[in-house]
Amino acid sequence: MNVPTLANLPTPCLLLDGSRLQANIDDMSRRLAGHGVAFRPHAKTHKCAQIARRVARAPGFAGLTVSTLREAEFFADAGFDDLLYGVSISPDKFERAGRLLARGVSLTLVVDTLEVTDLLIHWLEQQGLHAPVMIEVDVDGHRAGLEPDDPALQLLGKHLAASASCRFTGIMVHAGESYFCEGVDAIAAHAERERAGAVAAAAALRSRGIEVPVASVGSTPTARYARDLTGVTEARPGVFVFYDLVMAGIGACREEELALSVLTTVISHKASHRRLIIDAGGLALSKDRGTAGQQRDCGFGLVMAVDGSRPYPGLRVDAANQEHGIITLPTDYELGAFPIGSRLRILPNHACMTAAAHGGYHVLGESGEIGAFWERCNGW
Repeated sequence: MNVPTLANLPTPCLLLDGSRLQANIDDMSRRLAGHGVAFRPHAKTHKCAQIARRVARAPGFAGLTVSTLREAEFFADAGFDDLLYGVSISPDKFERAGRLLARGVSLTLVVDTLEVTDLLIHWLEQQGLHAPVMIEVDVDGHRAGLEPDDPALQLLGKHLAASASCRFTGIMVHAGESYFCEGVDAIAAHAERERAGAVAAAAALRSRGIEVPVASVGSTPTARYARDLTGVTEARPGVFVFYDLVMAGIGACREEELALSVLTTVISHKASHRRLIIDAGGLALSKDRGTAGQQRDCGFGLVMAVDGSRPYPGLRVDAANQEHGIITLPTDYELGAFPIGSRLRILPNHACMTAAAHGGYHVLGESGEIGAFWERCNGW
């Protein structure tokens, strides 16, 4: 049986630097522990039991956050019984969530409308089930959730607090607009906006006599660079395990901390256009162009030497069809430096989206050797 190496792995495939992964976990858990905040990392980035178990060994670990019920089932099967389903629950998903509750999983559900809240309370009562429930609060106009000063927030809180089938556990926020910050100071300022919004929402509920045990914040940039988390009880960073070019572009990490890359093969040359054609296209890299609006546009990913030791300055994946990636060489590069059959590594713009196209990770050891293959779950 052939020992897997960078020369014989089938491409395209995911490579995961195990040392960088562990360093990223250690750094984030240390920072949050310094604030006295519990660590409930989001598993939507990696969707991998082995990575979740590494994270679970970190100080302050309080459980996992998931973004799909498929993830919830996968991690419950892997032995994790304290999960936050961080997406607004809809009635069509009640039954599936109920099966996890019935088997003893503490699956916290999230609501942000009175309509679904009352439907959920009634359904749980009919089934004889009990569930922890949180309200999502919008602190920066990024996505879903109620504004901290929305009267509906207190109404939802009252309904949940009065319910015998729900245990109101608190509020959760996600500072998604932090992904558009520029530099650590801007990220820190946004982290304070996130904290202040969460604290204000919790205070509004408490002013009506409603207990709010948990004030949960999200976002990798704000979790890493928050200067004050007073009033916050837990944080849910996700992409920190890998980081990516978007995170590097806003200053949330250094490129040297990126743990994930895509191994690819040069499959053709187009000399008339000075192009390398690689076998990592849109399906292997994703078509996320999150760096397009940043100071450095990384195309569909930056090009590295196959051993990951150095970047090729000025080289990026300029275009991505389904199974073709196109790298246009500047004049100071020769096509002959990248023979057909040679291999490269591509750093991704958005690690979550890139990883989603693959079945798992080929884990690199400290000396660059390929060790285990860690499977991941996909789907919904």
